[in-house]
Amino acid sequence: MTTDSKVIIIGAGIIGGSIAWRLAQAGAAVTLLDAGTLGGEASWAGAGMLAPGGEFAQRSQWAEFALASLAMYPAFVEELQAETGLPIDYRTCGEIEIARNDTEWQELRARSAAQQEAGIRSEFTERGLFYPDEAVVDPREVMAALRCACQRCGVEIREHTRAEAVRAADGRTEVQTSSGKLTASAAVLAAGAWAGEIPVYGPQGKIETPASFPVRGYLLGFSLKPGSMGAVLRHGHTYVTQRSNGFTIAGTSSEQVGFNREIDAQVIADIRARVFDLAPELRTAGEPEVWLGFRPATPGFEPAIGRLHDVPVWLAYGHYRNGILMAPATAVRITKEIMSSWEKG
Repeated sequence: MTTDSKVIIIGAGIIGGSIAWRLAQAGAAVTLLDAGTLGGEASWAGAGMLAPGGEFAQRSQWAEFALASLAMYPAFVEELQAETGLPIDYRTCGEIEIARNDTEWQELRARSAAQQEAGIRSEFTERGLFYPDEAVVDPREVMAALRCACQRCGVEIREHTRAEAVRAADGRTEVQTSSGKLTASAAVLAAGAWAGEIPVYGPQGKIETPASFPVRGYLLGFSLKPGSMGAVLRHGHTYVTQRSNGFTIAGTSSEQVGFNREIDAQVIADIRARVFDLAPELRTAGEPEVWLGFRPATPGFEPAIGRLHDVPVWLAYGHYRNGILMAPATAVRITKEIMSSWEKG
């Protein structure tokens, strides 16, 4: 195999996996690396809410990017299911942002007015602000389908392979990994919260990349009757969302404690109190399943998406709470940029 149309993608979460699939469809030879397992970190842990209304208070380039990605989701899911034969739990259920007092009502009115300018639709109900276009997806099922789709397209998946450095020179890239060197014509850094730890070198030495860090979040999973909840319920950073099979996910916390996987009982107790107040039916749902994930953030809490200066290295990380939402649009953007760079020579 030559390196003329080969891409090495570092990080096999929903961002890296989606990029790998789209690049392979476009004719590139793709190697997808992960220090752990495909979809084993933030993508596995995510609740799967596709909710620009709950994430973007006003118009911005990233609000527009998120809306564009949300619009891609029905076709994205349909294509994955058709190509692999695997089911993906996806539905447009809407979301209600709860208001509990006059101050919160006023805040929601101002938020709605600003969001309307950004193209985020909403309407007021007795409980608060309803976003009819918000959706939910099971990211674990997306990752299972992406693994299958990538394999069918010829993507080489290398799990338990840690990228240690990227070197770009003379229009080529070399990735030093825990198991040796790999060479290609381009590389994509999509390692989530770990991406900023991987040094990138160009002809003149080390190239600075946006720093990344983890924001730990806990989630609770309850077993309820399918269809017992409709729209996603949200009050600030507290939310409750339900899968089609009745599994109901509630959260969350937001802690900058590094890659600490230790379960903090006090944080769990706080989340339980908040979600029980939001959805009282959870009180009788039994003991919940508990897990955590590391949201990938940058210092400005904005994603790094695009080419790194003039070297053949692309960045696709730092999506924070919106990696699942932004995956389809990120994959399209990175794929178009890489393919265009090859066409231009």
